[in-house]
Amino acid sequence: MLLKKSFSLSGHRTSVALEAEFWAVLEQEAARGKQSLAGFVAAIDRDRGTRPLASALRLAALAAAARRH
Repeated sequence: MLLKKSFSLSGHRTSVALEAEFWAVLEQEAARGKQSLAGFVAAIDRDRGTRPLASALRLAALAAAARRH
């Protein structure tokens, strides 16, 4: 099931729909870095290049999960 969350990125509102498992990892990573989820997503947004934001967030979650194991 996809969960949609909304953020303000670069002065624009945007919504991203990801599976709950991805959001859980992203929230944990934000907390580990003492950031809000919005701040963490904004950092990924700044560095994603032309990749869609949802894809960049999934890749960030996979990278974080891989680092833990």
